Amino acid sequence: MRVEATGVSKGRKGIALPETSLAFASGSARLAIAETEQRPTILGLIAAGRMRPDTGTVLIDGEVDAAAIRRRVALVDAPDVSDPAPDVAVAGIVAEELMFSGRRSDPRSALRWLEQLDARDLARIPIADVDPARRVRLLLELAVLREGVEGLVLVSPDRHGGDPREWWQLAQEFAARGYAVLVVAGHASAIVLAAQPHSKAPAQRARATRSGASRSRVRATGALAARGGRS
Repeated sequence: MRVEATGVSKGRKGIALPETSLAFASGSARLAIAETEQRPTILGLIAAGRMRPDTGTVLIDGEVDAAAIRRRVALVDAPDVSDPAPDVAVAGIVAEELMFSGRRSDPRSALRWLEQLDARDLARIPIADVDPARRVRLLLELAVLREGVEGLVLVSPDRHGGDPREWWQLAQEFAARGYAVLVVAGHASAIVLAAQPHSKAPAQRARATRSGASRSRVRATGALAARGGRS
């Protein structure tokens, strides 16, 4: 599966999201840089087929089919859209997602699922108090429970703090399992990731400009792609 956004923007003169292009595909992890409070969520919504851009196109396997993107791509932890309520205990979040995925969702089933993830100790902890890396793993694992999910768009994992290399490692792990992974994060995180050993300068950059304003830092970095798993 390949999702490609070309020249997408949102808002009058691109105020909400300047014109942007990026792509992510099965077996790879891509990083898109988006700054400001709203742009990461808007970019995530568009890439995951949940919002229609004002300009440009979003294709899945070369076709315009927003419904297929919504079925096959999960939007993960997008602020005020798909992030769990901060005061809900982890076990409650797990039970709800088990229900949506058609699995048994009683308390014991939720605890068994957490045990498989080596996370039973989180059961009664509010999701807002969970370590950033463990939160991201938990939400990614829950997202792929749903039938037909082949792609993951993870929005602003850096807002929870922690080391960006930890959530990027998780993105790579899910890519190695065959998923198409797009992570939308800030420029500071990209600097940390680019400084990793064996990393190279970005091989792909998405244009993102706004008339009458400074350039917005939004780019998709091919150099940070992790390949593996199914194609």
